[in-house]
Parts: sequence; structure tokens; C-alpha cells
Amino acid sequence: MQHDIIILGPAHPYRGGIAAFNERLARELVAEGHRVRIWTFTLQYPSFLFPGKTQYSSDPVPEGLEIERRINSVNPLNWIRVGRQLRRSGADMVIAAYWLSYMAPCLGTILRIGRVPSAGLVHNLLPHERKPWDVPLAKYFCRSADSFTALSKSVLSDIEALAPGKPANFNPHPLYDNFGQAVSRQEALKHLGLDSERKVLLFFGLIRDYKGLDWLLEAFAGLKERSAVQLVVAGEFYSDSQKYHDLAAKLGIDGEVIWKTGFVPDSEVKYFFCAADLIVQPYKSATQSGITQIAYHFEKPMLVTDVGGLAETVPDGKAGYVVEPSPDAVRAGMERFLAEGPDFSAGLRETKARYSWSKMAEAILGDKK
Repeated sequence: MQHDIIILGPAHPYRGGIAAFNERLARELVAEGHRVRIWTFTLQYPSFLFPGKTQYSSDPVPEGLEIERRINSVNPLNWIRVGRQLRRSGADMVIAAYWLSYMAPCLGTILRIGRVPSAGLVHNLLPHERKPWDVPLAKYFCRSADSFTALSKSVLSDIEALAPGKPANFNPHPLYDNFGQAVSRQEALKHLGLDSERKVLLFFGLIRDYKGLDWLLEAFAGLKERSAVQLVVAGEFYSDSQKYHDLAAKLGIDGEVIWKTGFVPDSEVKYFFCAADLIVQPYKSATQSGITQIAYHFEKPMLVTDVGGLAETVPDGKAGYVVEPSPDAVRAGMERFLAEGPDFSAGLRETKARYSWSKMAEAILGDKK
């Protein structure tokens, strides 16, 4: 059954993981025969609220997608107008991407006024660093949508607690397969200017305090064979960068860490993952992570901490290692990897087959597919 679907959320010219997710989901739905429009923002965040350098992508406009800039996240009059446009749009389903309490009034109001059957696609319902208003805002959004798909079981539990009785399911984050084909390790190392004689431990993605970069720096400083490896930190700081450099200096490793800090364009992602021997995610809290799904696409083993939904997606000993959330456990996991030199290739290929976009589309559409 074909549908006319509108996705509400970030997309080009905005950058980042949620935008990449929405665009890839739209491509899957189009490939399955549906008409899909993405209604993205005219204003996503006021500049004073955005922690990075720019909200905008330098990549070309995606081909083959209908993307319209309509939503102003801070203007209630706009929410009413967009809700009315949604009601008149002819769409028979709307998918609202939800990841941040800040978006609850905007998205919730549009859904309520639009009166189109709606599915909340929930990356994260409650933030890692919670404020008093987060639960009331999440409840407002939950009362606005008709059904939900969560990307981790912990998020599903949050939805069931705040929206009891509403249809909700869990489907893991599909592969991020939109960053191009793999290149050889040698080509990737040369492109990034890395030492081909040493193994590469990679921390990748937006740098926020809950992602545990400080734990990783402590763990790296304690490695017995540190001269045999190089730690690459790649991504844009969304928290104070100086405290991490100060910690690295205190530990005596600031000159050893390879800081590739700044937003990584989509075209560059493959080089970091193809150069890496191990992707390290030392998170202090988590729901799920798109970084895991990039690693699966490039078939790279991971070391993750046992928080949120990370252990659900990285089978210990099959696709990498799951360790307790502490600097000592992260260090021990890295030392185990360096000592054993395991080949996770078969396990990575087997596990990545679970994370298809067609399964995600089926989870969202449900019996409407």
C-alpha cells in the first residue's frame, strides 16, 4: 500500500546525525513506492543555543528528495500555520523525529493541529543531563503523536511510562550506509596523515560530556603499550574543549592525542573509520548511537560501555567488547584488544544484517505498510 508521507525534522541544509537519518529513511520509503516530503526548519536553533560552529551543511543538496523549509522552532504562530498546512497537505501519515525536549512544543503543536495520523520516531525521549522541564515537555509530545518507534529499549521504556496505552515498538538504529564505500586502510591513513605502523583507536562524533572522552583520555594514559597505538579524537566540541586539553596535559598525553576536532563532513567520514582498528565509545550514559551503525557499515569492531542500549547492538566478543562504565574498564578493554588482536569480521558481517532500513520502515508504518 502506497502512502503520502511527511517527515518533520532536520534535513539539508542542516547537518548532523538526525538530518542524515531523516534523509536516509526518506530514501528507503521512496524506494518502497511511497511519496515522501521532508518538512525541515527555517530556524532550527537560535544561534545562542547552538553549541557548535554552524548548523549548516557544506555538502550539496541531496538529489531525489523533496525537502521544504517550513518550520520555525521558536515561533508559535509558525507552528499553527504549519499545522494547518499539514492538515491540507494531502498526506495520510506524518513522521515526527524527536530527539530533544526543546522540540516538544513545536512538533507537538504541529501534530495536534495537523490531525494527520502520526508516528513519533524517538531517538531520545529524555536527555542524558535532565532538567525539571524535560518530563513535562516529553509528555506533551507523547500526547500529540498516535504511535511511536523507539531506537533503543531504554527509550521504549520511557515512552511506555509517559504514554501508557499508546502503540509503541522498538527497532534498532539501521546502518548508516550513506557515507560511501570503504577505502583501503593504507589510503585512509595516508589521507589523514596517520602513522601506518601503529594501530588506531578512534573516538568519533560530537563531543559532549556524557560521551566519556575524559574516561578515554585516562584510559589511554594508562595503556602499557601506548607507543604501539595512536588515539584519534574526531568531532566537534559541544562542551568546553579546554578542560579536555587540560586533562590530557595533566596526564602527559596531550601531544600524543591526535585531535581532529571540528565537524567532519560526510565525504570525510569513511577515512576515519577505514583507518581505525577499534572504535571506542566510552559513554557514561546513552540510549543508542549512530556511531555504532557507521562502524557496522565499515565493519569495524567497537569497544562500548554497558550503558543504555549500546550493549544491545554490540554483542560482546562478536562485534567487539562491552565493558563496565569506568576508565579502568575502558583501559582493560583496549589492552585486551591490542593483546589478542581478534578478527571480528565474521561477527560484524552477521550482526550488521539485523540493521536494515526496510525493517525500520516496517516498524514505523506498522499495519499501514
